[in-house]
Amino acid sequence: MRRLRIIVMMHAELVPPETTEGLSESEIHAWKAEYDVLSTLERLGHDVLGVGMEDDFAPLRRAIREHRPHIVFNLLTHFHEAGIYDSAVVGWLELNKLAYTGCNPRGLLVANDKALGKKVLSYHRIRAPRFFSVPRGRRATKLPGRLEFPLIVKSASEHASTGISQASVVRSLDQLAERVEFVHRNVGTAALCEEYIQGRELTIGVLGNNRLETGPVWELAMPNLPEGKPNIVTSRVKWDLDYQAEVGLKTFPARDLGPAREAEIERLARRIYRAMGLSGYARIDMRMDDQDRIWVLEANPNPDLCFGEDFAESFERRGYDYPQLLQKLVNLGLRYVPPWKG
Repeated sequence: MRRLRIIVMMHAELVPPETTEGLSESEIHAWKAEYDVLSTLERLGHDVLGVGMEDDFAPLRRAIREHRPHIVFNLLTHFHEAGIYDSAVVGWLELNKLAYTGCNPRGLLVANDKALGKKVLSYHRIRAPRFFSVPRGRRATKLPGRLEFPLIVKSASEHASTGISQASVVRSLDQLAERVEFVHRNVGTAALCEEYIQGRELTIGVLGNNRLETGPVWELAMPNLPEGKPNIVTSRVKWDLDYQAEVGLKTFPARDLGPAREAEIERLARRIYRAMGLSGYARIDMRMDDQDRIWVLEANPNPDLCFGEDFAESFERRGYDYPQLLQKLVNLGLRYVPPWKG
């Protein structure tokens, strides 16, 4: 295997220490993905440099000039505190003719603008919850035709369950108006209001640019949630390890689907990936309702790359151990053909 010069681009506040020795799981949690990626690429024999970024490109420009990377491993999920701008950063890499891991800027823009992504799904006649969006400065005073409560209200562009809590599932106009205002005020984006689909939470990973591979269908469950509470991944579920233990959070290969249904979901995931113009890798989030219908919630081109998390765990079932998975992502980035090469 060729030794590569790799810049790992990450948020400045998530640059990890050189060792985790003496640190608790909760202290490591926020930057575990960054640490796992950096340390694993180094163990693979690559010349790796971590670069923390905030609101300007100066650290990245300097690192590129000094390190002359073969590829940039992208772990950014926002820029200027806006999730929608991660596509602009990757666009900058393309304009500078630099190879990178993960999704291309066009695919990032479509997937991370959740309303736009749902319109693309609708165009391709892929079943997704009906929705409407409320821009900042506007109020939610009524439901558009054909929509019914309950709805779930979330940011139209932020990631990692930002702004999502149990109160995000609303069942009246008063609750809807209150939650939309909450998203506007506390997250700072438009609010996406979509039908809440009660059912099993399923995900499936996809790898590739042209030739696509899928992981097995994965499932998330919280069996200790109080009865009547919606099984949604709130910000607290995402980031609070004690709360994860309290609700019994677990992820695992989806059970009792049968080969035909699993193959159907794999085909659907590839169809979504191509419809949105994604590349590199992504995770597709779905729900299965009580009638066994599959609903597509969103495509996530920035899934958690921690060792032991569901994306990596699922592809281990396909024969990729964690180092092999990261090397695969690097290889896909090197092989991607951007427009300037076309």
